[in-house]
Amino acid sequence: MDIILKENVANVGFKDELVSVKPGYGRNFLIPTGKAVLATESAKKVLAENLKQKAFKEKSVIEDAEKIAKKITKLELQISVKVGPDGKLFGSISNTDVAKSLLSKKIVVEKENISIPGKSIKRIGKYQASIRLHREVTTQLNFELLPEKK
Repeated sequence: MDIILKENVANVGFKDELVSVKPGYGRNFLIPTGKAVLATESAKKVLAENLKQKAFKEKSVIEDAEKIAKKITKLELQISVKVGPDGKLFGSISNTDVAKSLLSKKIVVEKENISIPGKSIKRIGKYQASIRLHREVTTQLNFELLPEKK
């Protein structure tokens, strides 16, 4: 039985994908729960048109993400932090702090899309964070932690 998935289904397929499943699984679970529709000719045409429009939108989103990635790559971010006499930070720097620093430079990145070495940084120095702007666009951000001037 051919169906078109309306959402991601584990071990079956992804949203807007035409898949073949056993008739009982399709009729008794996927279609009644709204996770799929029967793959009729008209449904296939609608799917093809939707995928075409989605690809066009996706292209512009990727282009925007690549522009932001170029900005981030060129950026040398400096974050002032309170430190003790031995260069250890009071507290730590996490992806949230990096996101706030990027926001001050007018670059909006969700904290979930920033990964720094380890979970947090506890010493001053130069570091590199990986930023995922889109599932196909990832860039590196160089940043430096500097002691706060008193």
